[in-house]
Amino acid sequence: MLLNFAKKFAAAAIALLTSLSITLPDAAAKSKPSSMMHQIQAESYDTGGTLIFSDSPEYVKDNGILYSDIVEGSARILYYHLNDSKDDKKLAVIVENVSGQFNTLNITRGAAAKPSRKFLNVGKAVLTSYMKNAFQTSLVFNANERKLLRDNMHDLVVKPGHLAYGLYDFNVDYPVRITVLMYPANADPILYSLGAQILPKDEQRLRGTFKGMTRVIKIKGRYDPSADGIKYLLLSDGINDQYKTGVDATDGSTVTNFGNYGVDYRIELETRNKTQFYLSPLGGVYAGAMRSNYKGHSKLILTPRGRTFFGDETPEEPENVKEAREEGLALLTSYTELADLGTFNGKVTFDYSPPAASNLPVHIILMPAEN
Repeated sequence: MLLNFAKKFAAAAIALLTSLSITLPDAAAKSKPSSMMHQIQAESYDTGGTLIFSDSPEYVKDNGILYSDIVEGSARILYYHLNDSKDDKKLAVIVENVSGQFNTLNITRGAAAKPSRKFLNVGKAVLTSYMKNAFQTSLVFNANERKLLRDNMHDLVVKPGHLAYGLYDFNVDYPVRITVLMYPANADPILYSLGAQILPKDEQRLRGTFKGMTRVIKIKGRYDPSADGIKYLLLSDGINDQYKTGVDATDGSTVTNFGNYGVDYRIELETRNKTQFYLSPLGGVYAGAMRSNYKGHSKLILTPRGRTFFGDETPEEPENVKEAREEGLALLTSYTELADLGTFNGKVTFDYSPPAASNLPVHIILMPAEN
């Protein structure tokens, strides 16, 4: 079995090197030699509250309810919708107190961006602001009262072809109904929601309610850069990092969150010596942000820095290279696109969430700092 796998990876490596036109290392080679990476061993579990995910229909042609469900306790709402009509629209998240008593909702973290045709810019702006963790406010409700999650939602016009995207964490004392609504730009959102119909989902079916909105990933043992070589952690591939399943509350069907959008990852590890960390996109263009927490200091990390996105120069993987990567072996080449996550020695935690509008999966790469 190991022999067959080694043969398969060797063939995959040759195919990848050939497809990338990489010069194999010799005395005259100018490019850095390719390096083999091994998948790092990790364990994970889901915890925390409820994720409300609204991304279907992604391209919205009509007015109506995009998603709706009842939650209580800790929760997160992610909405991601494009106005695919010829008219100006608005998008709002409406909170209805269904508890029958006085209720308080506290937003603990969140962000939204001005709608735009530049989807990657919108995605990166929202996640960057979300990772800054600077926004907090509270809403108070009488019995059966309805309010916008944020008052300024009604001020943002979603023009034809523009994307509206927002991400908010909150906790609420008693049950509330969360409704994501697309409505005419000149209408009152609260009044319009009273008679609005639920829009049918599209083929991707990316909407639903998912339990456990935080995924904790713990690297086994302590990474030793001098002894362990180059390692990688594979995120959001659906195989090594499983996609979450949930329920579409509008019809009771089981749904899958392909990509785990809206899930907040907490990656915990410890190194023996100075270690360099990178993020590398594998699926195409990528624009995001993360946080590192190290020795009591928290730092925002743009992925990438200096430009909106990267991953556009990464060639498509041959199928056998993809299979080898999923089974534990991959190549780091001079063509691998990398975003610097920093150099650390000891215990470090990364806060990561798949950015909307970006492609997945991604690698988190660990290597000796001197490399």
